[in-house]
Amino acid sequence: MRSAEQILREATTIAVVGASRSRMKTAHSVPLAIQRHGWRIIPVNPFADEIFGVRAYRTLADIPEPVDLVNVFRPSADAAQVVKDALAIGAPAIWLQQDIVSPEGRALAEAAGVDYVEDACIAVIRAVHAITGPRSP
Repeated sequence: MRSAEQILREATTIAVVGASRSRMKTAHSVPLAIQRHGWRIIPVNPFADEIFGVRAYRTLADIPEPVDLVNVFRPSADAAQVVKDALAIGAPAIWLQQDIVSPEGRALAEAAGVDYVEDACIAVIRAVHAITGPRSP
């Protein structure tokens, strides 16, 4: 299994489940920062048509292309279902943001041989390791 640093270094396209339209929420500011550092972000939010200046999708299954990583900004209680949805689209890695944990989600990902991170902020890992995305300015 890859480390959080390896997952982020090797990702190009990141689907963000629970991406928020509200600039006041970390589910907006964190993915926006990751986008600004060069990753392609695909927001997943059933109540938005566009976030971060790009099209938002209602569900992971609606995204018409492969993603390298599913980044999750949903409550821990919802995480196992998001993991199931991520596995259904063939995502090679799943990342639950800081304070989000799911023993069931971890077990599902491990059983499927999918890289899994939980309770870690993708922006903090990016900053600590000075990682830039593939489309870095």
